[in-house]
Amino acid sequence: MAEPVMIFAAGFGTRMGALTAHCPKPLLRVAGRSLLDRVLDRAEAAGCPRAVVNLHYRSAQIRDHLATRRRPEIAFSDEQPEILDTGGGLRAALPLLGAGEGPVLTLNSDAIWTGEDPVATLRAAWAPGMGALLHLVPRAAATGYTRAGDFFLEPDGRLRRRGSAETAPFVFTGAQLLRIGPLAALPAGAFSLNLLWDRLLEEGLLYGAPGGGGWIDVGTPEGLALADRALGGT
Repeated sequence: MAEPVMIFAAGFGTRMGALTAHCPKPLLRVAGRSLLDRVLDRAEAAGCPRAVVNLHYRSAQIRDHLATRRRPEIAFSDEQPEILDTGGGLRAALPLLGAGEGPVLTLNSDAIWTGEDPVATLRAAWAPGMGALLHLVPRAAATGYTRAGDFFLEPDGRLRRRGSAETAPFVFTGAQLLRIGPLAALPAGAFSLNLLWDRLLEEGLLYGAPGGGGWIDVGTPEGLALADRALGGT
């Protein structure tokens, strides 16, 4: 399987405070390498032939940064003037992804995975009848994560949201495989992928793949420092 990959890189990075006043979050460095290059390195190692990087905040900096990168092949989906959120951004990028009938891989640029490769975990667990397959880690394996958890995992692999429960045992790490048909059927514009997930939940088509490695939430300065230490930075 060699899916095209969508890299989410359009956000404002507001939780980073002053660190993103003049630099987009995907270009912040962990152990000497930018977050964006790290996630593209992962896509390249997985054999993904094409990556679409969405852009909004300080988009020219990201274009310039990737100007000399050759693998994977990179296309840009520039969200101007309106930022489209995860669902709307992915939907807008579908013509650039050229996924055909197969699934699309998506990776967040503000995440660091350690140990087991999330792409390999997803590929091993993917089945054609799924609508989306989300990579998960237990809350105990989620470094820098302070929230209450996202999902319960049923014995058949289907997901259930935390809902009114105080906590849920699994956290979505920002890596997933999904079929594009249900997404393409949604109206264009800004919306979260949660809208698609909720529809797939109702149809029993949202699944989870728990990974054996760890995950670091690099959405805050504290998370960035934790990732830097974990990967041997200063």
